[in-house]
Amino acid sequence: MLENLLEAQESFRSERKRDGMKLKAVVCAGLLVAVMSIGLVACGQANNASVSASDDGSSATQGASSSEMIRIGVPDDGTNLSRGIKLLEAAGLITVDPNAGYTPELKDITGTPYNVEVVPMPASSLPSTLGDFGASAINGNYAIPNNLVPSRDGLIIEKQSEGEDNPYVNVIAARTADAGSETFRRIVAAYQTQLVAEFMLVDYKEIYYPAFAYDSNIELTSEKAKEIAAYASDKEGKTTVKVGVCGTDNNQWKAVQKILDDENAGIYIEMVQFDAYDEPNRALNTGEIDLNAFQHKAFLANDASTNGYDLTAIGDTLIAPLTMYSTQFNSLDALKEAAGEKAQ
Repeated sequence: MLENLLEAQESFRSERKRDGMKLKAVVCAGLLVAVMSIGLVACGQANNASVSASDDGSSATQGASSSEMIRIGVPDDGTNLSRGIKLLEAAGLITVDPNAGYTPELKDITGTPYNVEVVPMPASSLPSTLGDFGASAINGNYAIPNNLVPSRDGLIIEKQSEGEDNPYVNVIAARTADAGSETFRRIVAAYQTQLVAEFMLVDYKEIYYPAFAYDSNIELTSEKAKEIAAYASDKEGKTTVKVGVCGTDNNQWKAVQKILDDENAGIYIEMVQFDAYDEPNRALNTGEIDLNAFQHKAFLANDASTNGYDLTAIGDTLIAPLTMYSTQFNSLDALKEAAGEKAQ
């Protein structure tokens, strides 16, 4: 499970810490945001506004930060903005109106116990601008290419758990009418195997974690993971299933295909890549593809409701935690000390 893996990484951090940075906390950061984007990465527009709290506890939007404040960058798009706010709340850096639940916006920040300022930015820009902020909450798919590893460099990691109550669990989706397909059931079963879990953990290096039960004793080597990533299957004589995905980090499906071939399932998975997050559900609903796997449950529910799609999740796949990083502070405590508590 994710919790076991994070415990095992405790020794990993001390061996690979970079520039004195180390993980100080892994906490529950509200998981249940129910609108836009993935574990879905960021695709919103920057609003170029930041927020700090006024003395009476109400939020005030500003165009620039005060010099005495430490600026904290967060993703500016729908779900990831809310997740970033909840992460800062869990870190004790801000307070949030409880009535906002798990979908807070900037206006729902009711106070800042420390002298910090929350600054929304395009998620893709947060790694390159990290030095301009005291810290930033960064999605794993942007962090890893910039040599930021959650267990090694993170100040605090959004803790997500497997289970039906976590709307940030990414899923395989099908048309509701086809949800009971035996072919689809075999694909989900192949995905939720130890080999796929180990490949995900080894190949993606903490961008993603399995959202299904697995043994945290990982035996797959990097060399074997490379072999799986290069695996090619022959589609001749097999039932072709088109699976819609976004982005390029989808090699876990090579492991799924290998499992299916080892079982002589007679199923060939054809990956169909989309560039925009509004496309895979539309294509699935119209029958252009058979399944898709790019979104978490919250996005699926919102997109289906908004567009009238009759789609349903048929299997959990992965989770993608948000992590706070800093080049200026090596712990959350150090950041808080530098920011200083506000006078009551």
